[in-house]
Amino acid sequence: MSSDNHEKHEEKQTFSGKSSLEEIVRQNKELEEQEEERRKELYSRWMEGTGPDAEFVISTRVRLARNICNFPFPSLASDEQLEKIFGMVERTFREHQDKLPGFRFLNIHALPPVYRQVLVEKHLISPLLTKETYARALAVAEDEVVSFMVNEEDHFRIQCILPGLQLEQAWLTASRYDDLLESQVDYAFHEELGFLTACPTNVGTGLRVSVMLHLPALVITRRINHILAAVNQVSLAVRGLYGEGTEMTGNLFQISNQITLGQSEEEIWQNLYGVTRQLINQEKKAREQLLNEGREKLEDRAGRAFGILLHARLLTSQEAMQLLSDVRLGVDLGLIKKIPTRVLNELLVVTRPGCLQYLKGRPLNAYERDLERAVQIQKILQDYK
Repeated sequence: MSSDNHEKHEEKQTFSGKSSLEEIVRQNKELEEQEEERRKELYSRWMEGTGPDAEFVISTRVRLARNICNFPFPSLASDEQLEKIFGMVERTFREHQDKLPGFRFLNIHALPPVYRQVLVEKHLISPLLTKETYARALAVAEDEVVSFMVNEEDHFRIQCILPGLQLEQAWLTASRYDDLLESQVDYAFHEELGFLTACPTNVGTGLRVSVMLHLPALVITRRINHILAAVNQVSLAVRGLYGEGTEMTGNLFQISNQITLGQSEEEIWQNLYGVTRQLINQEKKAREQLLNEGREKLEDRAGRAFGILLHARLLTSQEAMQLLSDVRLGVDLGLIKKIPTRVLNELLVVTRPGCLQYLKGRPLNAYERDLERAVQIQKILQDYK
């Protein structure tokens, strides 16, 4: 090869290498932008960390179970009957856009499985809707405060979820949308029993109210079991982050009513409100005790948790939840500065298996999720070092 040809070959290789590098950089930038857009999609208003008693109550949820007269419950309905209900609700949302502004109507069957799981992790649908998907839908407001599950266990599940302790506001909001839906369809209703539902425990008002509480000091001082036993005795249920059948991790406890028959809606949410206020007062006293007995210990606990979250390469879901709980306690007590409660609430969702896979844009095995969980936590917390 002549020297001129050799120089041209080297120039071509250099140019080609530079071009390939630029292409890799461009592709990586596009992936980062896509991931950032997906992360924004994971945010719901209940995560904003505002509202009354937000340092104790992460969210308040009100859910109403309703069914259409002369139609079998979804588990007994034929495909044709399910399709009729689906179409009826879809038309209602299309024809009443003035009263339902900003609502999206999602066909669950058409959604990718990973996105269905994301909706579960954001508390917008139940795990049942990830399995039974035909002629099932979710209608959800832009800020995701109000949502309707269609053809889940009941024909409709109307839900309102707000940040902090806002039981009355959540009830009034859900009730308003309930009235709107009732003006379009005939509900299955019995004069003596009330609203008829697929599960007997929902018959009556069809109302489930719940609060998600963060009670780390009661756990640390070992008072939690005694207190939760007392809660069970007043007809309230205590469950984990995702309700029935889920374990209690991260010192998070979902408290909800068990009785829907024989009480008015106001009595149901007011009873839960009263018990929640007692739990908050007990948690306050436990936090004061911990501060008085060893402020440095709490600072060390919160600081170590923050350090691990910032530098760990692998984090399991359970470990991340516990570390986030310790950091949250430090933030609430003023021992850790700068980190907004909104960020910690967002991390409760972002670190879940479905959300991690959605962010990454591909399936991840358990080990890969532990790796990605650490990465996502550090991306979000790096501005608060």
